[in-house]
Amino acid sequence: MARKTIIAGNWKMNKTAAETAAVINELKGLVADVTDAEIVICPTFTSITAAVEAAAGSNVQIGAQNIAWAESGAFTGEISASMLKETGVTWVITGHSERRQYFAETDATVNARTKAALAAGLKVMVCIGETLEEREDEITNAVCEIQLRRGLKGISAEEMANIVIAYEPVWAIGTGKTATPEMAEETHAACRSVLTAMYGEEVAESVRIQYGGSMKAANSAQLVGQTNIDGGLVGGASLVAEDFTALIKNAL
Repeated sequence: MARKTIIAGNWKMNKTAAETAAVINELKGLVADVTDAEIVICPTFTSITAAVEAAAGSNVQIGAQNIAWAESGAFTGEISASMLKETGVTWVITGHSERRQYFAETDATVNARTKAALAAGLKVMVCIGETLEEREDEITNAVCEIQLRRGLKGISAEEMANIVIAYEPVWAIGTGKTATPEMAEETHAACRSVLTAMYGEEVAESVRIQYGGSMKAANSAQLVGQTNIDGGLVGGASLVAEDFTALIKNAL
């Protein structure tokens, strides 16, 4: 089954609204001819409106970096699904390793946030991945399986049509280190096997699995060229329009 490549830029805590609009205005012209990949930018919350306005009418989609599991209430610093929907975003990231590391995210909260996004009609990039210690202990596949099973608990086969899995080895995020294409492919294949056990082969073969972990223009072709790697969740290399464009076009 052919899976459409999806390459998303996670801008983390970078760029003001004005800077966001400027980059997206430049980017949309550079990637206007890209038809065989989905392109998503996830800016800061304060820049989402500027991003949506700048991307209007283009093939650049806008997402959010987090979402609350609750619709309203005493959750200081959180943002609900209805609030995000009102801004015009179509995607949201859940379970990013930085959320897990710095803000006490667990598989259970990732699951709750993902369900809230799906219920609101948003599409979700669900992040999983192992630490360096877990990689060295040779338990990468076991860690990813636990995160998949817990993070997707109670999510139906039909809902999986709106989910992308982002495998991001924690030791490769923002470090300049990258899993070799062969290492990444091995883990992606193992994740697809877990999805097969959970949902059956047809659903598992349709779910896209991105690689996240220091993807850049120089290695995007080799990574996305692997059988089970369907795109990237890109950090620093997505912040400059020309660099991100080169990464996208090299991958296709």
